[in-house]
Amino acid sequence: MNILITGGTGLVGKALVKKLEAHQHSVRILSRSKSNEKNEFYWNVAKKEIDEKAFENLDCIIHLAGANISERWTADYKKEMHSSRIDSANLLFDYCRKKKIHLKSFISASGINYYGTFTSDQILTENSGIVKTDFLTKLCEDWEKAADQFSEISDRVVCLRTAMVLSKEGGAFPMLKKTVDLNVGSAVGSGKQWMNWIHIDDLVNMYVTAVENSAINGKYNAVADETITNIDFMKKLAKASDKFFLPLNVPSFVLKTVFGEMSSIILEGSRADNKKIKSHGFDFKYSHLDDAFKTLI
Repeated sequence: MNILITGGTGLVGKALVKKLEAHQHSVRILSRSKSNEKNEFYWNVAKKEIDEKAFENLDCIIHLAGANISERWTADYKKEMHSSRIDSANLLFDYCRKKKIHLKSFISASGINYYGTFTSDQILTENSGIVKTDFLTKLCEDWEKAADQFSEISDRVVCLRTAMVLSKEGGAFPMLKKTVDLNVGSAVGSGKQWMNWIHIDDLVNMYVTAVENSAINGKYNAVADETITNIDFMKKLAKASDKFFLPLNVPSFVLKTVFGEMSSIILEGSRADNKKIKSHGFDFKYSHLDDAFKTLI
């Protein structure tokens, strides 16, 4: 299958390209830098430029592009987070329609914060809808709407509402691991907020399954079986690393001072359910945190 990926040089994208190629798919990457690599094609979302050769005999698009949410959310950076996800999807749609391309599938990243950034024992399913409106809720809602327009030109549209991705290569985990390695690992805020997570191998496998299983269609929570509180997550990480765990939580005001509005994704968290993706036969390699840590530490 001929697959075009945005965000193909990012944390998830790099691993996904390798996995898709191992499954004998032909993978093309959209890049913001001009390259002589035969599988890389240039695009510039701000200028609405894209190499039309990327769309030749295309079967599937996987849309992973998006500015990192773990930066301080200034007004300008909020615009960048929005544009990098939504404007880029709109550009892809416009070019597909222009070239009269019909896709077998359009698969887009989304975020588990679609439901809202809050702490609750409520278990959220794909049918829960938006529970609490905030910036990330609106961002994810617009992201998924941009994906949904592809239903006009694609047999399937899939959105994976992704939790914190655990990987040695980047993302949040190396930063959390560093605090533990310095023997200053501790919970933050109340420590009672839930932490949804997924091992990068499982997330990559989920994308490959979404490409290859035509029954997968719609929205799916990309989260592991075990949802754990922040304090228990950090305790397990310290134990797995053979390091100390500080019983004193980092106060909320410290995070708010350092990170501003972005601190909400650290200080709040609810629980999400993964039964829908498992109903299609998807098997998690790392259902529990202890198993995940064995591969990461």
